[in-house]
Amino acid sequence: MDLSRNIDQASAGAHRAIDQASSAARPAVDRVTLGAHEAVDRLAGAVNTATDAIGDRTEQLREAGTSATRTAREYVKVHPLATVGIAVATGFLLSRLFSSR
Repeated sequence: MDLSRNIDQASAGAHRAIDQASSAARPAVDRVTLGAHEAVDRLAGAVNTATDAIGDRTEQLREAGTSATRTAREYVKVHPLATVGIAVATGFLLSRLFSSR
């Protein structure tokens, strides 16, 4: 029975040591946890800001493309012969450029 009592005492001592270590480590773990949460929040904020900026830039590019298309269509309607001449000249230059290589 003496061995059983020694085992029980050792077990109780181990449990106390674990509880003390856990209590001592809790503030450090809480600080690390808080820092990790703050880092995630900062990262999420940065990603949201970048996403908003990309969305704004995408909309600006879409509007610029629409405006350029509208301008080109108007030019073709007003100057159809000049447009055909430009297209033929461009085709000729491109064929010369690529046929020499």
